[in-house]
Amino acid sequence: MHDAPPTAESLAGEKEPLSAGLKQRHLTMLGLGGVIGAGLFVGSGAGIAVAGPGIVVSYLIAGALAMLVMRMLGEMSAAMPASGAFSVHAERALGRWAGFTVGWLYWFLLVVVLAVEATGAAQIANGWVPGVPQWAWVLIFMVVFTAANLTAVKNFGEFEFWFAALKVGAIVLFLGLSLLAVFGVLPDTEAVGFTNLTGQGGFLPNGVSGVVSGVLAVVFAFGGLEVLTIAAAESDDPARAVGRAVRSAVWRILFFYVGSMLVIVTLLPWSSMEPGKSPYVAVLDHIGIPAAGQIMNIVVFVALLSALNANLYGSSRMVFSLAERGEAPKALLKVSGSGVPRRAVLASVAFGFASVILNLQWPDSIFRYLLNAVGAVLLFVWGLIAVSQLRLRRRIEREMPERLALRMWCFPYLTWVALAGMAGVLVLMLTDEGARPQLMWSAAATGAVLLVAGVRELRLRRAG
Repeated sequence: MHDAPPTAESLAGEKEPLSAGLKQRHLTMLGLGGVIGAGLFVGSGAGIAVAGPGIVVSYLIAGALAMLVMRMLGEMSAAMPASGAFSVHAERALGRWAGFTVGWLYWFLLVVVLAVEATGAAQIANGWVPGVPQWAWVLIFMVVFTAANLTAVKNFGEFEFWFAALKVGAIVLFLGLSLLAVFGVLPDTEAVGFTNLTGQGGFLPNGVSGVVSGVLAVVFAFGGLEVLTIAAAESDDPARAVGRAVRSAVWRILFFYVGSMLVIVTLLPWSSMEPGKSPYVAVLDHIGIPAAGQIMNIVVFVALLSALNANLYGSSRMVFSLAERGEAPKALLKVSGSGVPRRAVLASVAFGFASVILNLQWPDSIFRYLLNAVGAVLLFVWGLIAVSQLRLRRRIEREMPERLALRMWCFPYLTWVALAGMAGVLVLMLTDEGARPQLMWSAAATGAVLLVAGVRELRLRRAG
């Protein structure tokens, strides 16, 4: 089902009709803040519970995989910036079926997750203001962020800049306070040394299997970096902007994640961690920060709204790109005077508004099933990104080498290493009772999209 190999002109692509309203500072902060969310602030507790101090190694492995994917994305997006990013790259590398499949899978992932994030933020807001029901908070958030995304892309950029700045600031402050506590500099604290790293069963209390289980628990927290390469197409100089943003983001994000985990398991016994409870709150309580739980609630609330905003933006640009290539209704191509694909925004946010009704009827159960359906989709998307980069790199080197402003490290070896890592995570999911349903549901969703892509391809070939 492959098309003919693309020419240099088709690889380079055409100028996007969207606004170039995003500045370098927007992209840099989007790259830094895009993956700092509830998965880190709350979900990391589950990883510590299964891996102990070895969670540091788990995050190094998962973070390295995410960095490799981001580097591949950066290479292709710097050479061929497009609002559909990796969907466009997959189409150019593998054919229409691949672009259709990865584009719709990613759109499906984002619209489900944005509804879940709106619900999570609504649960926190409902705790603060119980008089406003959860469904009403979801409606408020959806209206506010839809309005912001309908006006101009710079509004999305400003929202994300300040959201990301708050999250990054919170992480830096947390690391600073925790390091002072580790060395006993803060009042009423004593230097802890390595007691918590070597006690309680040692650094790897559950052995290598614990580290492996930790990888499975944390790898999906790195999802979200992909939106950076989608956003780069709406900057003044996409090739330069995405290269700079990727270079600055990948190392700093790994530092934030691994650094946070290292100070957490140094300060507190790993066995005291509880899945579903934020280890950040536990550390802040330990070092005597007043109202630590409420402080972290505010940070998680901002993180959820930030992710909602980014996912609405990313999903609208992805479906717009699909429409450009005839893979989605042409009606979605209408662009406002300010360069915003408003119909694509409304189509992407529709499920978010539907979640208002879902919250009214089934506030605690419906999203568990929806999340199962997209649980492993991110890995399938990452896999197609890696395969696309393997095929396109040689063509770019041959036909337009001057566009390789950002290169994948040790090509093609690290690309193959990344693919092997993704396959390994999928095998882990298959063997893990808790993760297996997610893999099965996600595989079914992927199979359904592939089936539609195959049928469309056959019809187009017969018509042609």
